Amino acid sequence: MENFHELLINRRSIRKYTDEKVDAQDVKLILEAALTAPSSKSGRSWQFVVVEDREMLEHLGQCKPNYATSIAKAPLAVVVTADMTKSEAWIEDASVAATFMMLQAAELGLGSCWVEVRDRYRDDGEPSEEYVREALGIPEEFGVLCILSIGHKDEQRRPIDPEKLQWEKVHIGKWRQD
Repeated sequence: MENFHELLINRRSIRKYTDEKVDAQDVKLILEAALTAPSSKSGRSWQFVVVEDREMLEHLGQCKPNYATSIAKAPLAVVVTADMTKSEAWIEDASVAATFMMLQAAELGLGSCWVEVRDRYRDDGEPSEEYVREALGIPEEFGVLCILSIGHKDEQRRPIDPEKLQWEKVHIGKWRQD
């Protein structure tokens, strides 16, 4: 990418990946991006579980009935968690870290997709968080926000069209009623 704006316009959620593994150096850069993310009161309540095991990826891909299949097909997933006892802003902290990882992946030419886990449920009614927590041995005090599937793209998506941005959602000075 030539610049950050171009990166934002071109970054799209990718749900189909090739079988090619993500290079270890790229994984490190993606995790470094997360570890540089700002957090409330510099509490750094987030922690991450990196998953490359095919069986575990397939298991995690069943954490909810819709839109989790990208995990099962990805060569890499990062489970984004945060210690709920360390920060009341754990959701925000973990969200920023997840976003940083997705942007870093895009800058490396990789695809990624955010799979929401918090407040989601499996078909049998089991909370997705509990399913993921149990599968990976995540302690109870850690909220599981999302799972990022990451890999080499096996689909192309059109960039965002700047002409279609919803500028009517931007209010200057105060809220306006239109």
